Amino acid sequence: MTGVVTLLVVAVAVVAALYGVAMLVRLGDALADVPPFLSGHAPREHAVSRFHVRWYTITMVFLAFDMEMVFMYPWALVVAEIGTAAVVEMFLFLAVLMAGVWYAWREGVFRWV
Repeated sequence: MTGVVTLLVVAVAVVAALYGVAMLVRLGDALADVPPFLSGHAPREHAVSRFHVRWYTITMVFLAFDMEMVFMYPWALVVAEIGTAAVVEMFLFLAVLMAGVWYAWREGVFRWV
């Protein structure tokens, strides 16, 4: 039990020593005191401001096609072994994705103004 306590005390002492050395060799002010660099101008909005909702829908479309590629790479390796069934399955998968793109287009997801 004393070995565990000794190890814990040593670990806390090392962390405290490293923190103290970092505070001593700091070059500038604390980050909370320094304004963000923006070509000398004050920022117009908060750094954690919300994005327009259209970016979330574009992100979902991107993720759908990103997942398409995740499925197509292994498919390309086994298509020669499986044959026609693999080709039919991939075209069905692509048809479902194209139906999603058609729906998004119809709903105006890709309109920017």
